[in-house]
Amino acid sequence: MYWYRGRVHIVKLIRRKGNLVRLHPAQILVIGFGCLILLGTLLFMLPIATYEEGRGLSFIDALFEATSAVCVTGLAVVDTGTTFTLFGEIVLLCLVQIGGWGFMTTGILLFIILGKKIGLKERLLLQDSLNVFSLSGVVNLVKRIIIITFIVELIGAITLAIRWSFDMPLRKAIYYGIFHSISAFNNAGFGLESDNLSKWVGDPTVNIMITLLFITGGIGFTVILDLFHKRSFRKLSLHSKVALLMTLLLNIVGTFIILLSEYNNSGTIGKLSFDDKLWASYFQGVVTRTAGFNTIDIGAMNLSSLVFMMALMFIGASPGSTGGGIKVTTFAIIILAFWAVVTNRDEVNIFKRRLSWELVNKSLSIVVAGMFFIFLIFFLLTFTEKADMSKLLFETISAFGTVGLSANFTPDLSPFGRVLISIMMFIGRLGPLTMAFALLNTRKDAKVRYAEEKILIG
Repeated sequence: MYWYRGRVHIVKLIRRKGNLVRLHPAQILVIGFGCLILLGTLLFMLPIATYEEGRGLSFIDALFEATSAVCVTGLAVVDTGTTFTLFGEIVLLCLVQIGGWGFMTTGILLFIILGKKIGLKERLLLQDSLNVFSLSGVVNLVKRIIIITFIVELIGAITLAIRWSFDMPLRKAIYYGIFHSISAFNNAGFGLESDNLSKWVGDPTVNIMITLLFITGGIGFTVILDLFHKRSFRKLSLHSKVALLMTLLLNIVGTFIILLSEYNNSGTIGKLSFDDKLWASYFQGVVTRTAGFNTIDIGAMNLSSLVFMMALMFIGASPGSTGGGIKVTTFAIIILAFWAVVTNRDEVNIFKRRLSWELVNKSLSIVVAGMFFIFLIFFLLTFTEKADMSKLLFETISAFGTVGLSANFTPDLSPFGRVLISIMMFIGRLGPLTMAFALLNTRKDAKVRYAEEKILIG
C-alpha cells in the first residue's frame, strides 16, 4: 500500500451528476474498507446477531466490533463468546477473513468466480492493496493467496480441533478449531473464551499451532510464496530475507524480555512452573507484534513489559501480510539508515545490496505519519477517558498496530473513546502513509526549483 512509484496520479473515474470525480487509489481503498465496516456494523445491530433478546449491539459498539474485525485487530468492547450468537460469530469470522485478505482481493475472487474480466483499473488497485512491486501476475497472486489461506487455516483447524476434543465435545472442538484458526492466521486475536487462551498457557500444541498460524500470516504472502519457490535463504529476494531475519530477531528478543521482566510477577507468570513460564513468555513475546491473543493477564503485567510491548506493536508485522504497524522492513531500513549516517557512509547496504535514499525517505515518512496519528488519537483520548496514560497509550498503539491486546481497558472506553480507537484501527489497517495519501492527495509536479540552503539540526 505504500508503493505508488510514479502512479500517484493514476485515478479511477466515477460518474456523478454528469461530472468526473478523480479518486486516488488510496482513497478507493479507504472507501472500500469503510463500506465493509458499515455493512458489518449493520449486521451486528440485527437482533439475530446477539443473545440479548429483541436487539443487537448499539451502533457505537457494533461499529467498534466491525472495525476491529475488518481491520483484523481483535479489540472488543463485548465478550465474543457470550455476546454473539452463531450468526454473529460467523459474521465476525467473515469480516476477519475479508479484512485479512483485503477487500480488493475478495473482490477479485468474486470476479474470478463469476468469470468476469479483470481490467487495468482493478489490477492497479489490487497492486496497491497487496503492496507488491509489479503489476504483472497480481491476479495469479490472488489465486495463490486464496489457496495458501485455505490450506494453512485447514491445517490449523484440524490440529486445534483434535487437541481441544480432549477438553470439550467434538462438535464444539471442531468449531473452536475453525474459529481460532481463521482468527490466528489473519492476526485478529478474537477468542471464544472470556480469558482468551489463558486456559492453555502451558499447552505445547495450542502455543505452537496458534503462533505458527499468526507468524505465517504475519510474514506476508509474498514471502510465503518466495519461500515455497526458492526453498533456500540465500536465493530469497532481499525483501524476504529482511522480513524473515527481523521477524526471527524480534521474536527472540520479545520472548527473552517478557521472561526477564515478568519472571517474578505473581499476577502473570510468577506462580507458573519454569516450563509454563517459557511457554507464556514465548507466546506473549511473539504475539505482541501481530495478533491480540493472550495466555496471561495483560493488565497485570509490569510497566516495563507494557512499554516494551508498545514498541513491538508499533513495529508490527511484514508488508503485504494480515498484520499492522509500520512493518518490520520499514523498521530495519530506518535502523540501517541511522547506522549509515552515524558511520559517515553515503550508502545504505544490507546483504551486499544497496537501498535507495528514496526508499529510506518513504520509510521515514511512514514512521512519522504513524507517530503523528498515534499522538493525535492519544491526545484526544486524554480528554475523553479517565485512565492512566500508560493504558491510554497502550490501547492506542495496540489499535494502530492492529494487534488487539488491551490492559483490560477496552470495555471501559467511553462512546467517543470507542470511536477514536475505531479510527485508529482503521488507520492502522490501511497504513499511515496510505491514509495520508487519501487525506492529502494534492501532489503537483514542481515547476520551480529553489536555491538550496542549510538548516542547523541535531
